[in-house]
Amino acid sequence: MKHTKIILLAAAIIMISMAGSIPAATWEKSFDLGLNVTQAAYSDSWTGGEQGQVTWVGNANGVFNGKFTEVFTLKNAAKLSFGQTLSQDKETKDWSKPKKSSDKIDLESVGLFDLKAWVSPFVAFRFESQFLDARIDTRKKYVNPMLLTESAGIARQLLKKEKNDIMTRLGLAFKQNIDRNIDDPDNPETAKTVSSTDGGLEWNTDVKMVLAENLGYIGKLTAYKAFFFSKKDDFKGTEEEDYWKAIDINWENSIAAQITKFVQVTFYTQLLYDKQISKKGRLKETLALGVTYKMF
Repeated sequence: MKHTKIILLAAAIIMISMAGSIPAATWEKSFDLGLNVTQAAYSDSWTGGEQGQVTWVGNANGVFNGKFTEVFTLKNAAKLSFGQTLSQDKETKDWSKPKKSSDKIDLESVGLFDLKAWVSPFVAFRFESQFLDARIDTRKKYVNPMLLTESAGIARQLLKKEKNDIMTRLGLAFKQNIDRNIDDPDNPETAKTVSSTDGGLEWNTDVKMVLAENLGYIGKLTAYKAFFFSKKDDFKGTEEEDYWKAIDINWENSIAAQITKFVQVTFYTQLLYDKQISKKGRLKETLALGVTYKMF
């Protein structure tokens, strides 16, 4: 954990010092807040086994891009989401305790060095986690597990026109996966911290497009191929021995239609593939109608 704290502290110091040294006019900023709620309830007179449900999801998405000099640009992106679902018992019609339905913390900073060449060098730092780890009801943890990624390589701006932006990056990446909620065989009532490190080649493509006056698309595709894994000996001689070598995929797509100033319809999909977690791809789809507020 010591090296992780040092990384986070160094990143925070750098970001604060940079933000304080750049005039506000040089920043390109946007930050949106959203709330989606769906609800269905049934009285005791219903006899068809209907089950009421309430689901709410809060979202916050921000982009903070600052141009330091003609050479260096810092791109910061934040994606935050948390939601819960309450279900009504079919027989008693009583409501259950809220259960988590959506949870995401995704913060990324990318420093670009524009050398007026076909590609630009970059350095990047990404922090991924969730607000609440509720795998074990009696032992909940906040901001766990954590995945830290440091990467460096070359980037290419494929499109930059008004509000449309497509950038692709290829580079070496080092990842630290930290889980503070692993069962401790010596003490079942407590948890222990387990961390692993791996490194390899990572490819990222970020897309932001305005499809129409009130219709926008945001997408992110990440592919990662590990070259080494600190825990590989733990799987030696098992079926999972070489699973860590498989390419990991994370593909996110979001299409948002602004119906009115504050009402928005959003269709979101995410395709995940990590052979160490599942040999099948994991797909998530959400279609939501909710209230959004653009802070700036």
